[in-house]
Amino acid sequence: MPLPLILASASPSRRHLLHNSGLKFTAQPSGVDEEEVKQSLLAEQAGAREIATALAELKAVRVSARQPDALVIGADSTLICEGRLFDKPPTLADARQQLLALAGRTHELWSAVVVARDGVRLWHHAECGRLTMLPLREAVIDRYLRRAGQAVCGSVGAYQLEGLGVHLFSRIEGDFFTVLGLPLLPLLSFLANHGIGLEEAA
Repeated sequence: MPLPLILASASPSRRHLLHNSGLKFTAQPSGVDEEEVKQSLLAEQAGAREIATALAELKAVRVSARQPDALVIGADSTLICEGRLFDKPPTLADARQQLLALAGRTHELWSAVVVARDGVRLWHHAECGRLTMLPLREAVIDRYLRRAGQAVCGSVGAYQLEGLGVHLFSRIEGDFFTVLGLPLLPLLSFLANHGIGLEEAA
């Protein structure tokens, strides 16, 4: 029998991606203090890729340590624009300022995924997407935020590319799933090698 599969995340987007792929899994937030870990890594001059990978691993390892004999998926995304790292905006006002800062510029979004078992990392993968945002007028940003609502605060870029956020961009380079926060195809390939895939999903 395939091992149970756990997603160490409260992210609706990542749950949606796994659910749509047909996988059977449960979700369990890791409880990791991401901001504390991120500040520590920044003090060590870690880059966006390293930060995303470290946070994904920490989430997966923490949940897998308390859920033995399960495969635990951890994931994280880090956004960097012209040397500045961006976090999930706590309020809509913060989201507005973030979108103003990204408007008309190209930024990188690193998404990392880690699979752990019994508190040990088994596998990891990280990919980067490059996104170019339109030179948005403030009125357009305000209209977008009114329509999208508080949900944008759950996105590291204050946009949701799978929904209204797609209107904010002129160009997107890279894997679409990676941009949504989960390098899904490499993950599915790894899981298939461990007996978790279409046959199990069916």
